[in-house]
Amino acid sequence: MKKTIIGAALAAAAFLPATAMAQEAAPDGSPAFGIEPYVAIMGGYHDFDSDNQGPLTTRCNGGSGCPDGGILEGLAGINVPLGPVFVGVEGNVAKGFKGIDWEYGAHVRSGFRAGDSGLFYTKVGYTWVDTKDKGKDDNWSYGLGVEVGPKDIGLGGLTGPAGPRLRFEVTSYDFHSIRPTAGVVFAF
Repeated sequence: MKKTIIGAALAAAAFLPATAMAQEAAPDGSPAFGIEPYVAIMGGYHDFDSDNQGPLTTRCNGGSGCPDGGILEGLAGINVPLGPVFVGVEGNVAKGFKGIDWEYGAHVRSGFRAGDSGLFYTKVGYTWVDTKDKGKDDNWSYGLGVEVGPKDIGLGGLTGPAGPRLRFEVTSYDFHSIRPTAGVVFAF
């Protein structure tokens, strides 16, 4: 299963450079169709559901030992704008505090563009979790989120697809956890 997901992500990444060759300029001089790479730094909390018998929570002894904890995460990805919608791929690595040691993931995301630089999106992918004392596990992860630029929230300043944006996201590890995060995205 892991090889299938990694293969699909690599195939999507291999297809994306071909789309850059077919770019045409919009009336304002910006690419009408292109690739928007980005990196992000996020912080949040991963809370495993002690009442649900998920892969990690079955080893939590009724919730007292669930690998919950704060996380600091780095992301890198690519968006492909397709008019008012976009598709993209991203990878992440997170360092945990308390019960979680490391988390890694690869996701495909899609959504709608809003305003100057805003995005509303959903994502699906695969996540690997290494805990400090409950072992390692991997499973599907799902999420939804929003990104807004300074102009979109009334602050002016750097705008457009390139520049900083605020990102708010909630993901779930096989629907057995909740993982709210917030951070800053730097697009190129």
